[in-house]
Amino acid sequence: MKDVSIETITKAFLAYCSDDTDERTMFVLKSMVEHLHAFAKETQLTHDEWLTGINFLTKAGEITDSERNEFVLISDTTGMSTLVDMLGSQHAGTSSSVLGPFHILGAPELPIGGDLKRDNDGATVVIEGHVKDPDGKPITNAVLELWQTADNGLYSNQDDAQDEYNLRCSMKVDENGRYAMTTVRPSPYKIPDDGPVGDLLRATGRDAWRPSHLHFIMVAEGYKSLVTEVFPSDDVYLDRDAVFGVREDLIMEYQEKTDLDELPADLAVGRNVTQPYYKVDFDFILVPENT
Repeated sequence: MKDVSIETITKAFLAYCSDDTDERTMFVLKSMVEHLHAFAKETQLTHDEWLTGINFLTKAGEITDSERNEFVLISDTTGMSTLVDMLGSQHAGTSSSVLGPFHILGAPELPIGGDLKRDNDGATVVIEGHVKDPDGKPITNAVLELWQTADNGLYSNQDDAQDEYNLRCSMKVDENGRYAMTTVRPSPYKIPDDGPVGDLLRATGRDAWRPSHLHFIMVAEGYKSLVTEVFPSDDVYLDRDAVFGVREDLIMEYQEKTDLDELPADLAVGRNVTQPYYKVDFDFILVPENT
């Protein structure tokens, strides 16, 4: 198209697309290109600035491998991952949150009341709760998966000193929708900041810290699956999570306890917990698939 110009280039791009393009693909692509072209015109983007962006993405590709995806990290730290999560969970159930890069398939099953802490350093956390529907009825066929950092702020697939499935488990709830376990209180940690994402954070005066959290996946037949995180109310990074994962309904309370009589009766460790221990009560709400 020899008469292409600043005013016509967007229409020229769209005209090049085949009429056979999938309808949804075309809708998303059209909107994206229109926004990108409008952005370049609004900011009067320079060639050097455009090249900086290209180099940023090139570096992200160079550092990405099977253990680390810098493009996901870009999405996380710009709020895009969280925005997509929120757009997909506008319902009466528990909010979703980012999956993160440290999930591993095949976590071993732990019975209700089981001990996930084992010989890990750190304070004992006793966590229990129920999985319910929006009407408060127990979901008896739910299976949850939990994974978290150790006391040193590292996940098992970051730390050669940890077993592969350390602080990871799956659990089937009981007839009341209840789950319960002992684990260790996780620590805050920094997302990887030795690549282009770190450069962007530093350029904008941000840090790379995430508040401590427990990751959960909830699955139950007839209900939408839930991928989420739960955060303690007293974490110093709660209001400046580098990946925007915190939601009001995902905040838990660590209740410091010393009375062993307050422990659930079915804990595998009995009363053999470090003192003081922390008690967490947290319920999840799953919504039906057709919601």
